[in-house]
Amino acid sequence: MTTPVLSVQDLTVEFVTRRATLRALDRVSFEIGPGEVLGVVGESGAGKSVTGAAVIGLVDPPGRIAGGEVRLSGERIDNLPAEQLRRVRGKRIGMIFQDPLTSLNPLFRIGDQLVETITTHTDLSASAARQRALALLTEVGISAPERRIDSYPHQFSGGMRQRVVIALALCAEPELVIADEPTTALDVSVQAQIITVLKRLCRDHGTAVMLVTHDMGVIGETADRVAVMYAGRVIEVGAVTDVVRHPLHPYAQGLMGAIPTLADTAERLASIPGSMPRLSAIPPGCPFNPRCPYAYAPCTTIRPELKPPGLRAPAVPGRKVACHLYDPALAPEAAAA
Repeated sequence: MTTPVLSVQDLTVEFVTRRATLRALDRVSFEIGPGEVLGVVGESGAGKSVTGAAVIGLVDPPGRIAGGEVRLSGERIDNLPAEQLRRVRGKRIGMIFQDPLTSLNPLFRIGDQLVETITTHTDLSASAARQRALALLTEVGISAPERRIDSYPHQFSGGMRQRVVIALALCAEPELVIADEPTTALDVSVQAQIITVLKRLCRDHGTAVMLVTHDMGVIGETADRVAVMYAGRVIEVGAVTDVVRHPLHPYAQGLMGAIPTLADTAERLASIPGSMPRLSAIPPGCPFNPRCPYAYAPCTTIRPELKPPGLRAPAVPGRKVACHLYDPALAPEAAAA
């Protein structure tokens, strides 16, 4: 079997406060293969961005990684010293943030920032690094790169700045790119262009991409697989077509059911009652049980594990769900028997 580019096992992140220790991620596990795009989706507060930050070691105090491990191409990186992890970031892992202005220094020209990143992580000379910077700007769709390379960030539109950030993420030809809401602040036409750039990145470079977003349209157009998160846990994972068309977990069903379609004749969009629990008030058992229309006794006391569905669903390779409804030992049918 091919070694996953990114393997996350039982990752736990906590925030220590004066009153309590809050668990933002609770034993999160997933893998991303070479050239694959994994979409991570869920409501605000589900833990999507914290997962991306934890993978690259950017969880700020009072946050801390309290358990689990992160492996990059088989090598464990979550326990590396800060200086070694800094060298991994940028060279082996690229990052694309939601707001490109957080990644670009407004006081320096675009070309200077690209060249500095390239020379920091490679052995190229300054002149060769500039040529690579021009090639990267061309690759991400910046027109007239010879002229635009000496522009400042404020001279670019939002979509063009995001393209520059993608070029920055690709400078050292990383194995993994983490894209945190890369299209949220862009209009629909620019979103489509950024999606095209990301897909070409995977095809041409074999780069693995972790795409964090709440936009199922972006997931459907870009991702190969999707992981649905809720209250700091992965509650369903599988191929995009399987999860979007036939979601298993009641929360995933609610998410997909809330997406409007051209064939929908209902006067009101479907919604999930209630709201995401606060970190200080996550219920025992399945965290979704107060909002779930199918909740029964085990849901309030026993945590469901992420595993292949044993009941009510066909066996599909890579499909996993954390729900007692699909557990042969705990499903309502078994309880009644």
